[in-house]
Amino acid sequence: MLAGRVRAAFNDPQNGEGPVERRSDGLFGPNSVAWRVHGDVTTMMVGGVTALLLQMLHPAVLAGVWDHSNFRADMHGRLKRTARFIALTTYSSRVDAEAAIARVRGIHERVTGTLPSGTPYTARDPALLTWVHVTETLSFLDAWRRYGEPAMSLADQDRYFAETAVVAWLLGATSVPTTRADTLAYIEEMRPQLCADARTREVAALVLKQPGATPEALPLELIQRAAVDLLPRWARRMHGLSASGVMRPIVANGTLAMARTLRWAFR
Repeated sequence: MLAGRVRAAFNDPQNGEGPVERRSDGLFGPNSVAWRVHGDVTTMMVGGVTALLLQMLHPAVLAGVWDHSNFRADMHGRLKRTARFIALTTYSSRVDAEAAIARVRGIHERVTGTLPSGTPYTARDPALLTWVHVTETLSFLDAWRRYGEPAMSLADQDRYFAETAVVAWLLGATSVPTTRADTLAYIEEMRPQLCADARTREVAALVLKQPGATPEALPLELIQRAAVDLLPRWARRMHGLSASGVMRPIVANGTLAMARTLRWAFR
């Protein structure tokens, strides 16, 4: 059941979108680290939620979501579109990947506005694009390392950041870090620009909304808890969130078991 829902995140028949075919003529190729990291369903879901929670701590990212999306009614749709974009840019042909990037750049053209402080913002801002990219890639990689490949070498981690920087550059980002060390240094440099307020808490509450009594409730709750645990401690404090505490081994083991099960199911 859950595997079927996850597949739907990448394949949307209602919009005429079929499966994303793995092609060797894409931006990366089958020997890339990006193929390895982005191919794991559970860790991408965990990392995706972590990334959203980090991204919205930037006032301009939060404003773009607040002013230009129907996040209250379609948060899952937003997540699904992001998953589709990552699948296309990672696995599809270069032509399809560049077409997906062009569509996103077109959307960014329309995302402009003014922060509550009076400062103008635009989604085309290269610095803002860098923040969104870095928080995504760091979260995806850290989720993969925790639940997929704990012994991943630093060289492969650096390769991952260097590979995925190509997508950020094509989207218009600049000064994109291409090693793990530079990525962590960049996050630290950005911290003075981050903040959390009532709007941040409202969006975060929707991202972490507890699922109802459905067969997917427990797996989705595990993903959410694992995502919060993956956040840096300072980010959890800003959101007013707590780590799993004494439940952390249960959350970690449950997420690991789910990851292994879905890997088997998708194979």
